[in-house]
Amino acid sequence: MIELFSANTPNGWKISIMLEEIGYKYKVTKVDIGNDEQFKPDFLKISPFGKIPVIIDHDNNESIFESGAILIYLGDKSNKFYNKKDRTIINQWLMAQMGTVGPMIGQHHQFHHYNPGKSEFGEERYFKITKRIYGELDARLNKSQFLAGPDYTIADIATWPWMARHEWHDIGLKNYKNLSRWYLEIAEREAVVKGYNFMEMNAKIPKI
Repeated sequence: MIELFSANTPNGWKISIMLEEIGYKYKVTKVDIGNDEQFKPDFLKISPFGKIPVIIDHDNNESIFESGAILIYLGDKSNKFYNKKDRTIINQWLMAQMGTVGPMIGQHHQFHHYNPGKSEFGEERYFKITKRIYGELDARLNKSQFLAGPDYTIADIATWPWMARHEWHDIGLKNYKNLSRWYLEIAEREAVVKGYNFMEMNAKIPKI
């Protein structure tokens, strides 16, 4: 059984969606990041940087932190969405999400959504970067059904949750035809619907 330590965020959705996709039984342990529970000593033992999500695989008593590493671990364990022959390109798009899509859009959330008016420079910088990311993803999806090729993989599972916050971005996902097609196709997957609502808050995936 997998225990998922998480919160209702894009990084948290990555792992709940993956667990639903592979059909693994899992238990959710909520971490209240608004009250800094992620920095408590017991949590830091399994997440050295005080970040969610983390999983404990109770089948072998192993804990894994960092969402990208967790997706790789679960892909290996289940032999799903992480095809061995395509791993070079899957890894590239997964790392693009981990190093660019998530961190940059996350900063856009901080300046534009959570703290508007506090830094004109920050708001403008991360709005422009997020808009550029939309265009880059759209360009990729113009020539590929999914990010790493014709098949749905952990690269898509990692990236989709950040687009699920598109209403916060004020960029207009509907203006990006290929990115919209990809977003809606994934949004209709049963496992994605369940994983998005893993905190059982009647969460509904945002429409375009």
